[in-house]
Amino acid sequence: RLGILVVRHLKRLERVILGYLEVSDGPEEEARLGILETLQCTIEHAWPRMPCRLPVLLKALLRLIWDVHTDPGPTPEPIRATLLQRATQCLILLDRCSRGQVKVLLEGVYSSCEENRVRECIQKVQEST
Repeated sequence: RLGILVVRHLKRLERVILGYLEVSDGPEEEARLGILETLQCTIEHAWPRMPCRLPVLLKALLRLIWDVHTDPGPTPEPIRATLLQRATQCLILLDRCSRGQVKVLLEGVYSSCEENRVRECIQKVQEST
């Protein structure tokens, strides 16, 4: 709702986003899904300010993807797929606003990762234009 004015609150908003991404909130994952939507909107509106936040956000999104993939919890498969899809979309947006830096950083991760589902997410980012 703030649009570009969200830039005024990026530091606090980043802390909130990171906090929600780290913790599972039950089988329905409503908070994580909501915060990924918030992150996506934030990236879209405040894209000029995102490259300096890239290391922190990239690490948090990759950790989320890994956690969702490896967590044996009661989360239904469609919700896992939605979490992975939204996290991947955020990575694609970060890549666009950072002029391809995410693709470069993910090359090493892709080559060293053996988990197919994680590799699929990374591959989607690398294939995006």
